[in-house]
Amino acid sequence: MGIDSELIHAKLKEFFGFSSFKGEQEQIISNLLQGNDSFVIMPTGGGKSLCYQLPALLMEGTAIVISPLIALMKNQVDAIRGFVAGNEGIAHFLNSSLTKAQIAEVTEDLTSGVTKLLYVAPESLTKEENIAILRQIRISFFAVDEAHCISDWGHDFRPEYRKIRPIVDEIGRAPIIALTATATPKVQNDILKNLGIMDAHVFKSSFNRPNLYYEVRDKIDQDKDIIKYIKQHPGKSGIIYCLSRKKVEELAQMLVINGIRAVPYHAGLDAKVRAENQDKFLMEEVDVIVATIAFGMGIDKPDVRFVIHYDVPRSLEGYYQETGRAGRDGREGVCIAYYSYKDIRKLDKRIEQAEFIFKNHIEDRGQLAAIRQKAEDEIAVLIKQRQKLYRYEPGSPQIGVLTERLKKLRHTAKLCRNIEIHSIEMEKRLQAAQMEEQRRREQREKEEQQKEARNQEKQRR
Repeated sequence: MGIDSELIHAKLKEFFGFSSFKGEQEQIISNLLQGNDSFVIMPTGGGKSLCYQLPALLMEGTAIVISPLIALMKNQVDAIRGFVAGNEGIAHFLNSSLTKAQIAEVTEDLTSGVTKLLYVAPESLTKEENIAILRQIRISFFAVDEAHCISDWGHDFRPEYRKIRPIVDEIGRAPIIALTATATPKVQNDILKNLGIMDAHVFKSSFNRPNLYYEVRDKIDQDKDIIKYIKQHPGKSGIIYCLSRKKVEELAQMLVINGIRAVPYHAGLDAKVRAENQDKFLMEEVDVIVATIAFGMGIDKPDVRFVIHYDVPRSLEGYYQETGRAGRDGREGVCIAYYSYKDIRKLDKRIEQAEFIFKNHIEDRGQLAAIRQKAEDEIAVLIKQRQKLYRYEPGSPQIGVLTERLKKLRHTAKLCRNIEIHSIEMEKRLQAAQMEEQRRREQREKEEQQKEARNQEKQRR
């Protein structure tokens, strides 16, 4: 592209105010500027976003940034607009929250060449109308943020991410940069293979964060222990992760009662409430946010001083990603995890359910119900057989064999029933979320129509 190191450093200072790059940032940016595919594995706080933001501002055309969380896109767009004063169209996001008028504004800025960065959710990228828009413009490159979401071996698997490569081919091939803060070798290979960038230059930074202090504590009076710790560090920002939404609500309320400025955050809350609570935490109106793993991806808050795991984390990758949100400014961050054997048993049950589904190639509840029914029918037959043996052959070794078989069948039936119940609950939540989204979309369209009608009325007058 003819952009040398001196110009890259000058633009780094002009746009972002930095005098030097961190780690391999410059090499990653240079590789992208040369039109090559890149795969970046960099710890949380390592400066991944700069690796696509700066080249997007330097290259001709628009960079398409595929990001998993709609709620964070506005923050990212606002940040870019802050770097480039006087040009609101320099960055946009395209998702289901926009009205028709806003989409028209984004389209105009894209087609006129004003926009350098466009943030889209993978779901938005697959829509025909958006594909049609993107085919009209010159694309500098595609950036796939939180790329571990591509892999079903990852801790944040998102099926929509696996459709990215076919859509890229449909829109028009351009260099691809995939970025993640955590990926096992299996996940890394899955990402490269699924995106079709097996020849990409891989940049892997050290995951050692010497400013983070890790500690594991027994779950003994942990509520009292957490309150004591927070009060010993007044005014410090922190995140507390819980496995269940119920515990998030209870713990946030308990902290507030004890004089600690705290708010809850989980996927069951209304989208507006989630956004408000997130903003309160980012703007330091509260000190602590109590959350499920629904919170944190892409959050750019450098001064989080502690991350507490109320329960044992679900995976090592997830734990690293979540604790990595502490100390992003390079100063000390404390990571405390509470441990109990009971938590391990809960996770074992979830793993067992997942393995059962995988081994039996279960795709829907109908298959689960059939397996459960078969087990229950066999249980009824075996109980009768065992009763006859107890009556006529009380010392028969076959009684022990039947008892073991009954134990396994009852376990299978119970497992199926639990998975079915969980599946129904998840389906209800999904339907409720879809209905709420439809209601909001209709409300936005109605408001837009009313606005247009008012404008027309003014023009007639």
